[in-house]
Amino acid sequence: MHGDKLARELQSVPLSNGTVARRISDMAQDIKCQLVDRVKKGKYALQLDESTDVSNSAQLLVFVRYSFDRKLNEDILFCTPLEGTCTGEDIFTKLDNKLKEDGLSWSKCIGVCTDGAGAMLGKKKGLKARVLKVAPHVKFTHCIIHREALASKTLDPELKRVLETSIKMVNYIKARPLNIRLFATLCNELGSEHECLLFHTEVRWLSRGNVLSHLFELRDEVRLFLMDHGSQLADHLSDPDWLTRLAYLACIFEKLNGLNMSLQGENTNIMSLNDKIHAFKRKLERWTERVEMGRIDMFSELDEFMEENELSVNIVKKSITTHLQALLEHFNRYFPEETAPEQYDWIRSPFTVTRANHLTSDLEDALVELSSDRTLKTVFNSKTLAEFWISVERKYQQLSKAAMDVLMPFCTTYLCEKTFSTLTYIKNKYRSRLNVEDDLRVAVSKIKPRVDLLCSKHCAHPSH
Repeated sequence: MHGDKLARELQSVPLSNGTVARRISDMAQDIKCQLVDRVKKGKYALQLDESTDVSNSAQLLVFVRYSFDRKLNEDILFCTPLEGTCTGEDIFTKLDNKLKEDGLSWSKCIGVCTDGAGAMLGKKKGLKARVLKVAPHVKFTHCIIHREALASKTLDPELKRVLETSIKMVNYIKARPLNIRLFATLCNELGSEHECLLFHTEVRWLSRGNVLSHLFELRDEVRLFLMDHGSQLADHLSDPDWLTRLAYLACIFEKLNGLNMSLQGENTNIMSLNDKIHAFKRKLERWTERVEMGRIDMFSELDEFMEENELSVNIVKKSITTHLQALLEHFNRYFPEETAPEQYDWIRSPFTVTRANHLTSDLEDALVELSSDRTLKTVFNSKTLAEFWISVERKYQQLSKAAMDVLMPFCTTYLCEKTFSTLTYIKNKYRSRLNVEDDLRVAVSKIKPRVDLLCSKHCAHPSH
């Protein structure tokens, strides 16, 4: 009405806090309405976890995986505080009430993935026990990443002492800001690749590997710093035997971190992750055999250190083989071998695996018919597994359903862990009273709010 110049000036006027909050809420509700409408049309799987925020409030975070637009989609279903205790009964009550509010039925839920806490997977009073009472068909999965982290915690006393001593060295430097600055100056003067060490924390998946790698790379700088400050910890960094074990720990945890990273990500399925775990167990067997033969080339930093210092493998052979065997034992405990690992081959390669004896006769006949369809064979390689099996749903309904029952359930709580980091950023000490669900949904949801529709529902301010 008054021209572009005045319009630009009006756009520069900031909105009030209340206006911003209302618009975030409107967008969040629109995103949720779209999501619920999509989930209601078919079956779905849940991923959930609980964590405490900055205000000591327990937040229950739930993600949903569903089929829409001929592919699998993942999105945040809700984030809600848990009042009082966080028992399995409390979590189930909150989850059940939220699903009923959104009009979602347990009968369409295929699977639930969570961590291994007693409140979640307890057989008598946990969430699993309560859910199975109302929906016996639901499959529960203990997060594969959590299991990998638990399996990798095993350390014999000798290596554990090396780890504990390493943490003491890091804490000595990181405990005081002055020490941090002086150590950074020392690293700069020596032209080091890194200028700081990292803290160790049990709740971070990759913590130990990163801490030990930095410490081993900066071992000379740390030794000089500790000597200047009169710390007896410096003696360990002059001991070749101790440094050899530190190098091994840095190498093995780097391998474990690589496995952990490969298990993370969106749209993962149980088959691909089980393959990665199985491959790592085979590597542990091979590494044990090579160490017993006196070969450590798979641990590059350890091999390089021992070659530079002309050390014999025999000084650490027993310690390394004992640790590798214990690792394999724990991985076998947390990831027992399937009785028939080839049972899912018909899902991966339906055009080459035409027999699946564990399927019913009708399903096996449908698989034979599908594998003979040359038209479908041409599009199989151009789609993901989930997209392919969703695309054949109309023609091979039961076969598609059997495949999606395997592909749809979550197998990690990666999305929850990732979103808890976002929650920590949004709900900080300056916004500790924030009801975070709407802000979190707008921040992490892949569904775009229908802004034009929202604008059409709001009446423009009338002139006076």
